[in-house]
Amino acid sequence: MPNSSLFPQIAYSPVIRRLFPQLHIRALLVEGVDQAGNPGTRIALLQARADERLARADETAFPEIQAWRRAFSTMGLRPTQYRCAAEALLRRRRKDGAMPALHPLIDLCNAASMAFAIPVAVFDLGRVSGTLTVCPAQGEERFERFDGGVEHPEPGEIIFADASGRAHSRRWTHRQSGYSAIRPQTMRALIVAEALHATGDADLAALSSELADAIGATGTGSVVTGVTPR
Repeated sequence: MPNSSLFPQIAYSPVIRRLFPQLHIRALLVEGVDQAGNPGTRIALLQARADERLARADETAFPEIQAWRRAFSTMGLRPTQYRCAAEALLRRRRKDGAMPALHPLIDLCNAASMAFAIPVAVFDLGRVSGTLTVCPAQGEERFERFDGGVEHPEPGEIIFADASGRAHSRRWTHRQSGYSAIRPQTMRALIVAEALHATGDADLAALSSELADAIGATGTGSVVTGVTPR
């Protein structure tokens, strides 16, 4: 998988770097996303690893999740009310067992997120205008829910924002927008994984490598670039 220092699709505000100096990020650019991909076996293996951890302890005891809970507290959010995506997935897995099949790429990313207890977001780049920037919201950005309704983030709330003034997430890793969700027509996707725990850099390297291999090996797409955004 090639590595490039040029990755215009994702950037981070200096404010985020100052507030969370322990933040580590990995991003993957996927071309030729294919809904006909068949990653079922890889997904099952990743989910089994999550199940093994959950059998030993509740997800709230995982250091990866505890780090995000501290971050949410720093943002002024109650961690029991607003959970990072990885915690929400693990909680659902522990309570409900089976996970719904949405799209091969989404399902792979969700399984990897659970196996590593790290939030993994995946965006349809055809629905993103310019660079996707993680930054505090102005409060005027448009966030489109999966039901088509529109919200506006609170001023100062951390979001994924694009050049058109759209918010593609709310409360950072809590909830993604339905507007840029992967769909049957998606051809190019951006995967972003973020970690705040002590071994986050090494864990993200393992996650991105395993995810890139699974995407290519199962016909779900082709990872053309993998980098650490600055």
